[in-house]
Amino acid sequence: MDRLTSLTAFVRVVDNGGFSAAGRKLNMSTTMVSNHIQALEERLGVRLLNRTTRKVSVTEVGRAYYDRATQILADLEQADDIASALQSTPRGTLRVHTATHMVPFIAPVVAQFLATYPEVKMDLRMGEGNVDLIEEGFDVALRMTPPPDSSLIVRNLATWRHVLCCSHGYLEKHDRPEQLADLANRNCIRHLMYPFGDEWHFRDRKGAPASIRIAGSLVTNSGEALRVGGLQGVGICLAAGFIVQDDLEAGRMVRLLPEYRPVEFSMNAVYPHRHHLSAKVRTFIDMLVAHSAEQQKLINPYS
Repeated sequence: MDRLTSLTAFVRVVDNGGFSAAGRKLNMSTTMVSNHIQALEERLGVRLLNRTTRKVSVTEVGRAYYDRATQILADLEQADDIASALQSTPRGTLRVHTATHMVPFIAPVVAQFLATYPEVKMDLRMGEGNVDLIEEGFDVALRMTPPPDSSLIVRNLATWRHVLCCSHGYLEKHDRPEQLADLANRNCIRHLMYPFGDEWHFRDRKGAPASIRIAGSLVTNSGEALRVGGLQGVGICLAAGFIVQDDLEAGRMVRLLPEYRPVEFSMNAVYPHRHHLSAKVRTFIDMLVAHSAEQQKLINPYS
């Protein structure tokens, strides 16, 4: 028999002075209550209750066992209350891993979240690579592209595109590419996390897919290193629009082949479980979704 149920039955018998009364409290038959007590006594190898036709009394061992049993049941009830509270009100520590270049977009949400829910602490880490959420103990990861693990839950936050660009210095030394095929003979800076590797994907003016395999002297997992390489004339880069927007508007970089639009990606919140999602994770993601909708034009200025 279930040990916890037997323990509960024993405590209720003592509290209510008999099997029938305990059965009514537990919505259980008197026979079933008796069976639970008997199973408990057989497991322990001791008599917990003295039974007569008139009353049930607790043995000396039974009294000591009752004192500990009531404490155990109270601790379990408190644990249930804590778990329920954690599900309804954000509290505890929220561990978040974010792609480096998403930090400017999520920082206001982090501040708002912590100000709104003072019982929450946040452990915020950043990096360019994917992390194992379960193995490394993160509640949620914020990524620029979908995760390779299909078992994870993905919540879309916003859409964004790359921009094909280079510096004026690069164009002074090299001819401006006039068609997509020209990129095959240029020094191209590639981001290590680009989903299609060394094949850059676009859509032409009619929406048809187009791609070109590129090569170059720099491959990096840093968006900032890619941007600086482009500014310094190392080569042509395919950079996130929000990273190079200021450089393009200030004239430090030049947009290339605007008739080809790089494919669209999404910023995502990734987490391991959909069911019984804790209040801290659910609320934080909801706040991110609302904030990202407000910032969509900033995130994708070249939509």
